[in-house]
This record gives sequence, C-alpha cells and structure tokens, in this order.
Amino acid sequence: MFKRLKEDIKSVFDRDPAARNSFEVLTNYPGVHAILMHRAAHSLWNKDLKLMARSLSSFSRLLTGIEIHPGATIGRRFFIDHGMGVVIGETAEIGNDVTLYHGVTLGGTTWNKGKRHPTLEDGVVVGAGAKVLGPITIKKGAKIGSNSVVTKEVPEDATAIGIPGRIIRKQDNCTDEAERKRRAIAERIGFVAYGETQNVNDPIAQSIRGLLDHILAVDHKLESMCQALEKLDSSYRDEALPELNPQDFEGVTNGETPSEVVAEILSEDKLRSSKD
Repeated sequence: MFKRLKEDIKSVFDRDPAARNSFEVLTNYPGVHAILMHRAAHSLWNKDLKLMARSLSSFSRLLTGIEIHPGATIGRRFFIDHGMGVVIGETAEIGNDVTLYHGVTLGGTTWNKGKRHPTLEDGVVVGAGAKVLGPITIKKGAKIGSNSVVTKEVPEDATAIGIPGRIIRKQDNCTDEAERKRRAIAERIGFVAYGETQNVNDPIAQSIRGLLDHILAVDHKLESMCQALEKLDSSYRDEALPELNPQDFEGVTNGETPSEVVAEILSEDKLRSSKD
C-alpha cells in the first residue's frame, strides 16, 4: 500500500511542475485522493460489497469532483491533473502511467450489460474535456487532444483530435517552394488549411493539400498547352470562354430547376465580385 502511495506521489512530481513537496501533494491534490478512495472502493466491489463500494465512490465524488465507478480497473501511477468533472465508467480499464486532465469522460454508448467503456493502455494521455466513448481501445502511448470525441480505436503512439476524433500524423517532407505554391493556390480558391503546423496535420487538411498539389499540376499543364497553342495562333489567348446560360439546363432538383440553381450561383458570384 505505501509503495503504491509513494509511486502515486512520484508520478505527480513527474507530470506536474507545480508540485512542491510530498505533503502538499498528499493533502491538496484531489486526483490523488480520488485514486486512493477508488482503490478502497474497488476492493469492496470485488468482495461483492457493492453498496458500500458505491457509497464510498459517491463520497469521493462529493469530496474531489471526480467520479470513478468502483468497478473500473486502474493500473499503477495513474495521474488525474486538476480532476474536476472527470468521469470513469464501470467497465473502463486503465493501464499504467496514464494521465487524464479535467473534464475527461471515459463513457459508454449503450445501456447493454458487458464491456461498454474504453480501455486505455500504458502511457496514454487524454487532454482536458475529451470524451472517449464505447468499448474501444486507446493503444499504448496514444494521445487524445483536448475536447475531442473519440469513438474508434486509436493506434499506438498516434494522436486523435477533433469531433469525431481523427488520427493525425507527421507531415510528409516537402520543399519550401512546394509549400509556397500550395499556399498560393489555396488562397486563390479561398481555402486555408486550419490547424496546420510544421509537425502534424489534420487528415482532412492533408487530403486537401493533395488536391491543391493536383490542381497546381493541372494549371502547369494547361499553361504549357496554352503556350503551344499560342504559337499556332497568336490570337488564341484573346478568345474568351463562353458564358454559362442557365436556360441550357433542364430538370428538377430539390423543387428547383437547374437553371434556377445556376442563376442563383451566378448572382452570388456577381455579388462576391462587387464586394471584392
């Protein structure tokens, strides 16, 4: 028991630079209090003293603001930073050296009996306000971004962010010139990849980066074709593209004819042009 307590206190020092001494940690860290009371409640739960276990769990929630079901299985050196609003469900399984921040929920997505809460393997970190839902596994060393909602398995050493949670990874290496061209064409079509850094990128943004590269390649090819055609006919570049005539479209779509839809799009384009 005392060995586990010493491990818990050391884990606080390892992960919270605000901790000053052992006495302060033992008396003023609600995450430590919640873990100690959970161990007692879990022991009672395993001895089939369910009412006593739930009562102790409720008292712990009242005291710390952290709700851990006595049926949850928690490993060593588990650290809850700040802790207010943390909820851990009955069938949740937590490995060693896991860290949760305030507002985290390890919840279920069904009322059926059996395994319905997440499993967090060793070294997982879950950011503030994140929700990890369902009988999924967050693999060893994975990280969940703050305020993310994760309902699918996260691979080892990966990071999941967003709603719903998506896996991010390091960007592929690219030259500065390629990145400059990509950003230029993104500005031209009115898109800026949100959340971009030099280290990681959202998978949707990464997909759009690929589309931008493709558009850039098509532009280059069209420019080459135009130069070749201009050599054949110097007046080629003066030829304007025919305007789109809404009356050329027939049919019904969502209660509107395509001509009405096209006319609406054209009017919006003119409005945007006037504003520019």
